[in-house]
Amino acid sequence: MTLLANALPLAAHPLLAGAPFSGARRLRARLGALLTELRIDVDLSGRDIQREFDALHERIRANHRTRESLRVLPLHLHGLEFRVREADGEFFVYAIDPLHHRIVAYTVFNRLVEVNRRTDPHLRAPHTKVLEDYRRRGIASAIYRWWLDSGRSLMTGARQSPGAHGLWMALARDYELAAVRIDAHKRVQHLPLPPPPGFFDALDTRLVLVGRDCRLADFTQPAACGGH
Repeated sequence: MTLLANALPLAAHPLLAGAPFSGARRLRARLGALLTELRIDVDLSGRDIQREFDALHERIRANHRTRESLRVLPLHLHGLEFRVREADGEFFVYAIDPLHHRIVAYTVFNRLVEVNRRTDPHLRAPHTKVLEDYRRRGIASAIYRWWLDSGRSLMTGARQSPGAHGLWMALARDYELAAVRIDAHKRVQHLPLPPPPGFFDALDTRLVLVGRDCRLADFTQPAACGGH
């Protein structure tokens, strides 16, 4: 059973709380349409990911500094073990199958060069790859929830894979979802939801999942009139 098994129904989302039933239903439909418009990239093939993980495992094995920087991440999921390390403000999480002695999933929480120094401590863009045989086991969900429950927020990258797209839809049931624009000065502007159709065609528009006990006001500002 994945961690999403206990997810709240979408009607319990902060955007919908207290809304009349008919209004909540309309907003839920519009929110679904919004998420469907996100820019989608294709997944890497299973062979490509396997080769990448094999090379990653060899690099970690051969580099004692990298090995020593790994710490245990206390996630319990399907007998897998998790390790995390930090380098230059970015976090790398590895899911390991101890029975087969191999990396089966990998998440990096990237810094965003698009944002300013004020925003940088608050947001990271997650990117995850999972071996085909280990997909649909809640691995990425568990890692993202660990990050969000630790009081840190997430922003989508310029593009998402179909799997990441679906995961963000699911996580939005339990965490505050916000639409933002990154302006020319690298400031993050908070925009109303749902934006008009086609809004996410622009690469400077993103979604944010707000971590536990975090506030959007800590790293965003209201959008100017007209959204500019």
